[in-house]
Amino acid sequence: MTEERRKRATEAFFGRRHGKTLRPRQGAALQSFLDEALIDLSQPAPQILPTLFRAEVTAVHLEIGFGGGEHLMNEVRRHPEIGFIGVEPFVNGMAKLAAAVEESGVVPGNLRVYNDDATALLDWLPPASLAGIDLLYPDPWPKKRHWKRRFVSRVNLDRFARALRPGGLFRFASDIDTYVNWTLLHCRAHPAFEWLAASAADWQTPYPGWPGTRYEAKAMREGRKPAYLTFRRGQGA
Repeated sequence: MTEERRKRATEAFFGRRHGKTLRPRQGAALQSFLDEALIDLSQPAPQILPTLFRAEVTAVHLEIGFGGGEHLMNEVRRHPEIGFIGVEPFVNGMAKLAAAVEESGVVPGNLRVYNDDATALLDWLPPASLAGIDLLYPDPWPKKRHWKRRFVSRVNLDRFARALRPGGLFRFASDIDTYVNWTLLHCRAHPAFEWLAASAADWQTPYPGWPGTRYEAKAMREGRKPAYLTFRRGQGA
């Protein structure tokens, strides 16, 4: 095992990989979807990232941990001119996205997915190839001894800074106050990122076209108020 693989093997940014056993039809739909949309990291990344997609796209966005795919599919449909890469290691989440795609009858040409560690995908991407990265309601790892597993860290912000083009946006949403503060502190300490907020309304208001997610609905039912942070990749660093 190489040093890089050994280092990544110790990273555990996500929890379980499997939930309920998929029914045969769900499994077949998932396999069909992955056969068409899954990114193969054993192949070199295209130097012009939009060529990764069947559709003609002018920019590429990445969503890390898309859950059931509600936001990802909403963005795919709203912006056919943008290519979207969704990362979700949880099999049942990927299966939900596959079911939504099956209902539409065709895999959108501006959608690709990856079903494993997002850090591997980030390292595979060409430098300055992304226009945006979304990390929406990630696992908060609430116990202090597990905070090192939170996806927002100096090393992963370095990965974001390498993959984002200057002016690209990193968007983070969470209902967990400690993780919101954690993210603010890490991003404000990183020379590549600037927090785009002039007033409280800027982080209390959902993103344009925001469809909501089941995680967000649960948080609101339980009395937790979400925060929507946006950071811009600077020209330097």
